[in-house]
Amino acid sequence: MVSVLQNVAIDCADAYELARFWSGVTGRPLHPDDGPGVREAQVLLAQGPVLHFNQVPEGRTVKNRIHLCLRPETSRDQEVDRLLRLGAAFVADHRNPDGSGWAVLADPEGNEFCVLRSESDRASCGT
Repeated sequence: MVSVLQNVAIDCADAYELARFWSGVTGRPLHPDDGPGVREAQVLLAQGPVLHFNQVPEGRTVKNRIHLCLRPETSRDQEVDRLLRLGAAFVADHRNPDGSGWAVLADPEGNEFCVLRSESDRASCGT
């Protein structure tokens, strides 16, 4: 027997608002029952588990021990720019002159995530 991953749960201060941000990141809809003031909200991903946002009273106090890594359909740098416009914050730059590497951003509640190279970025570098 095995277990199946149902969702990736993210504790937050405002479940609906953070779910709206991640809906914009992924281009996927919120669960139809979600709206302002809900204590739990979900982004319905096209495949795999859902992103589940759970409102909790305590704030984030330390670095995430688990984080999401995104592989964009456009170039990595274009996606970083788009996510910054959506409300992400730039945390760290691990991009290299040869085009390899990644960028670390944070969502509006400070949860860090990485933006990797797109498949086309990888193909143009031969890796």
